[in-house]
Amino acid sequence: AMIPADVEFLPEAPAHDPEIEHINEEAFGPGRFARAAYAIREGGPHERALSFVAMRGEAVVASVRMTRIAAGDGRALLLGPLAVRPAHKNLGIGRKLVAMAIDAARAGGAGLVVLVGDEPYYGPLGFKRIPRGQIKMPRPVDPNRLLVCELQPGALDALKGDVTHEDLVKAEAAA
Repeated sequence: AMIPADVEFLPEAPAHDPEIEHINEEAFGPGRFARAAYAIREGGPHERALSFVAMRGEAVVASVRMTRIAAGDGRALLLGPLAVRPAHKNLGIGRKLVAMAIDAARAGGAGLVVLVGDEPYYGPLGFKRIPRGQIKMPRPVDPNRLLVCELQPGALDALKGDVTHEDLVKAEAAA
């Protein structure tokens, strides 16, 4: 399947927020609030400059977000949620959004992109499993679904222990 020619990929803007919220609700339902990644994202804002939407006409049909996280001395970006509207699945739109987000992260100097997801989907996009027990999410996660794309060799070594939003670490340091 090919991405339809009239699908446009853009950096996320505040005007997209209501539609993105709707897409995530449609994709993940109320259960999304109980997820480990959601608990981290509650700690502060996402990085709009590293987050992207796919538009078809005036409508947002897919979205990916990135959030800055910290664990031990390590810093990374948490990718997600990635959501594609049902009628636009299996066209390569989600994969293209992930690739754009990773490219933007790399260009911005990030060392790592972390996500909770399916290895068969994300493996071909450059993700591999994080060594079991190296990091701890705020809620239980299947360790086989904790994946990382290392943008700078060795960056993963510093990411250890409890994962939080980076803003919470900055706030503690300032206190």
